[in-house]
Amino acid sequence: MTEPSDDAIGYRDAGVDIDAGNALIDRIKPAVGRASRPEVIGGLGGFGGLFRLGQDYRDPVLVSGTDGVGTKLLLARQLGVRRGLGVDLVAMCVNDIIVCGAEPLFFLDYYACGRLNVDEAAEVIEGIAQGCRQAGCALIGGETAEMPGMYAPGDFDLAGFAVGVVERDRIVDGSRIDDDCVVLGLPSSGPHSNGYSLIRKVLERNGGWEADPDRARALLEPTRIYVDDVLPLLERFDIRGMAHITGGGLLENIARVLPAGHDALIDSKSWQIPALFDWLARSGPVPEEEMRRTFNLGIGFVLIAKADDASAIADDLVERTGRSCIPIGRVVASSSPGPRVRFETA
Repeated sequence: MTEPSDDAIGYRDAGVDIDAGNALIDRIKPAVGRASRPEVIGGLGGFGGLFRLGQDYRDPVLVSGTDGVGTKLLLARQLGVRRGLGVDLVAMCVNDIIVCGAEPLFFLDYYACGRLNVDEAAEVIEGIAQGCRQAGCALIGGETAEMPGMYAPGDFDLAGFAVGVVERDRIVDGSRIDDDCVVLGLPSSGPHSNGYSLIRKVLERNGGWEADPDRARALLEPTRIYVDDVLPLLERFDIRGMAHITGGGLLENIARVLPAGHDALIDSKSWQIPALFDWLARSGPVPEEEMRRTFNLGIGFVLIAKADDASAIADDLVERTGRSCIPIGRVVASSSPGPRVRFETA
């Protein structure tokens, strides 16, 4: 070890502030403590998060998912709005794993930045904790990485990781979908966290976000978390397939859960496309096909169930949550080489 000298440097001189990292942990402890479950063992600060699965399952299967928020981060940074990004991060992960019928158990986050701003990072992580509470899962751990040189000052990125559980014989995989099934859509809260590179291009063509700050803020509406909507339905109805409508839109995501020999016909007039998407299409301009394969167009999650159950599913959802469930299409037998999603006007 060398003796200290007048020109000695430390980690802080290189751009990494360990004290700020410790201050952030102290700041977020209350929020993380509220985003917990009884199965969590230990608390914040360990090398790994501990979660006891317990004896309540016969043949448990763990389901995992990971995602980020994408370039929605850039628009949020421009507007100085950060808290909703944490909800976005949780939503993009847990909405994926409930497609399999899994209950989200715990969540971990990764926050990377050029220089750690405790207030800004805390706002994001407190939003993550809020999203975990909405999803009923525990925020069991995470990592904050300060990397000067990798990220410019003010830049940051997010990644999330969710783990859930489902009984093996309750896995929803789409294999029992047939031509007696209908497609039910759960409304989105906006573009969610997809298509923001295109959205930012449209904004740029139309004077930037400063030209219409209210519309820009509407584009930052957090992604809807569907856990409370979907999991109770799985206990009461024979849901045969589900899709989280992310990148690829309705066209690609519904096709992912259809069995061979079946197509989905979507009635493009069965729901009112929100005005925000109409604005994007007109102001781009963005062609209709591109809109359909980039955005959710107001439908953020899809259920596929027997036609006879459709009305009861919709009634159940409204009674429990006040949220709607819209019949948007049907499944048909097909001789096409692979499952397809086609739009039609009834």
